Amino acid sequence: MCNACIIEGVRQTVQSRRSFFAKSAAAGAAALAASMVSAKTTLAQSSGKTVDLTHTYDDKFPTFDGKPGILFDKMYDFKKDGYNLYKLTIFEHTGTHIDAPGHFAENGTSVADLDAQSLICPLCIVDIKAKAKDDVNATVAKADIEAWVSANGEIPKGACVAMNSGWGPKVSETSFRNTPDGKLAFPGFSKEATDYLAELGAAAIAVDTMSLDPGNSADFAVHYSWLPSGRYGIENIANLDALPAKGATVFVGAPKHRGGTGGPARVLATF
Repeated sequence: MCNACIIEGVRQTVQSRRSFFAKSAAAGAAALAASMVSAKTTLAQSSGKTVDLTHTYDDKFPTFDGKPGILFDKMYDFKKDGYNLYKLTIFEHTGTHIDAPGHFAENGTSVADLDAQSLICPLCIVDIKAKAKDDVNATVAKADIEAWVSANGEIPKGACVAMNSGWGPKVSETSFRNTPDGKLAFPGFSKEATDYLAELGAAAIAVDTMSLDPGNSADFAVHYSWLPSGRYGIENIANLDALPAKGATVFVGAPKHRGGTGGPARVLATF
C-alpha cells in the first residue's frame, strides 16, 4: 500500500503514539528473535514441498494509486549486444512486497536492517473467504484469530499470520483493486486483530490483497500500529490455497537497499 497523497492526510495521527510505539517495538524485537527457533522446529517436520507465494510482477500489476509499479527499459539486446539487460524503475510498495517498520514510522527499521532470522517464520493462515464473499472490505477480526487457535492450537512466537480472503486469484481483474465505480475495495486486517497478534508474539502479517488495512480504510490504523511496533507486513501474497492452515514455514526474500521502507520480495513457503 503506497499513496503519498492519502497517507499525508493521516500522518498527524502518528505524533501522539510515539511512546506507545517505543514500547511495542521492544516487544516486537522479542517476537522476531523467537521466530527462528519456531521455524527450525517446523522445518524439521517438513515434507519438503515448496509453494511460491509471489505474483509475477510487471507494469500491469494492480497498484494502490493506479500507476505502474515497475517500468522496464531494455538497455542491451542479445541480437545486437550479445546479452540482455534491463534498467528497472521500481516503486517499493508494489507487486508482492514487504512493508518494513520504516514505512510508517519516522525512525522505524529499514528493510535493509531487518534481522535475517525474522524473515523465516512459521506460517499460520486465517481463512476469511466466506466473509469476503459478502463484504469486499471484510477484515480479519480478533474472533477469527481465536477461532484459528481453537482449531489449530497456539500461534507460534515469531509467526507470520496470513489472511486468505480469496483475493489472490482476482489479481488480473479490476475487482482485485476496486469496485465498478472506482472505489478502493479489498479485505484486510482489523487493528483489533493485529493488536491481539502482537500480544501473542507474532512477528509478521501477510495479506493476499494490496494493503494490510481494508480498501475502505480512512486512517490506515493497522499500518500505523503494526509497523511502528517493529514488526513487518507482506502485501499481495499469492497461492495461499496451496498451503495448510498451519505447519508451513515462510521464507521472505526481502530486498536490502539502504534505508528502504520495503520492496518487492520473493516469498516462498515449505511444508
